[in-house]
Amino acid sequence: MFAKAFRVKSNTAIKGSDRRKLRTDVTSAFPTLGTDQVSMLIPGKEELNIVKLYAHKGDAVTVYMTGGNPILFELEKNLYPTVYTLWSYPDLLPTFTTWPLVLEKLVGGADLMLPGLVVPPAGLPQVQKGDLCAIALVGNRAPVAIGVAAMSTDEMLTSGLKGKGFSVLHTYQDHLCPEGRQLDIKKSSYKKLSKFLQHMQQEQIIQVKELSKGVESVVAVDWKHPRITSFIIPEPSPTSQTVQEGSREQPYHPPDIKPLYCVPASMTLLFQESGHKKGSMLEGSEVRTVIIDYAKKNELVDTHNKNLVKLDPILCDCILEKNEQHTVMKLPWDSLLTRCMEKLQPAYQVTFPGQEPIVKKGKICPIDITLAQRASNKKVTVVRNLEPYGLDPYSVAAILQQRCQASTTVTPAPGAKDSLQVQIQGNQVHHLGWLLLEEYHLPRKHIQGLEKAPKPGKKK
Repeated sequence: MFAKAFRVKSNTAIKGSDRRKLRTDVTSAFPTLGTDQVSMLIPGKEELNIVKLYAHKGDAVTVYMTGGNPILFELEKNLYPTVYTLWSYPDLLPTFTTWPLVLEKLVGGADLMLPGLVVPPAGLPQVQKGDLCAIALVGNRAPVAIGVAAMSTDEMLTSGLKGKGFSVLHTYQDHLCPEGRQLDIKKSSYKKLSKFLQHMQQEQIIQVKELSKGVESVVAVDWKHPRITSFIIPEPSPTSQTVQEGSREQPYHPPDIKPLYCVPASMTLLFQESGHKKGSMLEGSEVRTVIIDYAKKNELVDTHNKNLVKLDPILCDCILEKNEQHTVMKLPWDSLLTRCMEKLQPAYQVTFPGQEPIVKKGKICPIDITLAQRASNKKVTVVRNLEPYGLDPYSVAAILQQRCQASTTVTPAPGAKDSLQVQIQGNQVHHLGWLLLEEYHLPRKHIQGLEKAPKPGKKK
């Protein structure tokens, strides 16, 4: 909503009656806030302004600002907190997590798509379609955006985390967030802007001229003036910084990964008798049961050799190649089952402890470990595809940096959308293998590149 510049209609100080009404509205909209918290959010005596503006799409928005920062905004009689407010009250809304690379897209006006979600070990928060939610980044509890859920949590999991997850209303660094810090002349010793400019001109820091009648303009600034070059922005007080309590990561538990088979259009006739249709997902044992039941029900088992199955027109169309249509009349059970499996589309199911299963089409990409040469012929270890297994690349990088006593970096993975890779200086495949296999207990079949570990006695 604020991805592009907006037009301000008015900016006025709030009246006492409006301030009291705003407190009532906040209490009603966010019942989890206590009376003291509402009083802190809507102070009784501090300056509070009402800014009425038109967003770039024409929406009329009312923004409430204090101390130069927006704290709330109202759209179509609905009240929303800004990220500044959520930093002080991070538990005000259910929070979903995404990767740092996604923030730039959200600031640019994009909605948050479900493939960009990071599923934590504790599972996704339970929300319904239309619920207001906060969006944070991996490794940082402070929300960076707010949005409206496009579907319920159950629907998100059922969809295999595909499609739009949240309609984003506001983000950190959008046009609603004022850049830098503001100087309030009224709260300074000058009290008036004219006195401030006059003093700065006497100090020969600026030059002021009356370019038009009654309008003074700053026409020059001496950026090399000692008063400017020696100026240091004071560090914010600890109370103004976001306190991230309880943000310690929970122990990692590997997901249960199960291969599935999806029924394509070309196989629907074979599976429809068992109640399945195009797009149905089955486990390998279920596929075998369907094929065996179909053969027995249609009396296709060879009476002279129980190991052979006669092929009826449906089986012929489903599993035979064109040049086999008139030559292959029977197949052994193992060959029949193998051919059926090969004709089905691959899929997989990922289930994290305490969460609903997530089903996706295709084959899950293994965690990929490679070695590469960098400048000065230095060797580095690169690992990618950590996200499908619920692993945070930043956390993995931090652990390896400490254990290997080597520098690590996290960068976008080439050719992969919204995916990161971890780079560690030197050949660290042995440390990486120990972490993934022995500590995270991931199956070896889901990791490729472990053979690149340095051999005993050889230099890394």
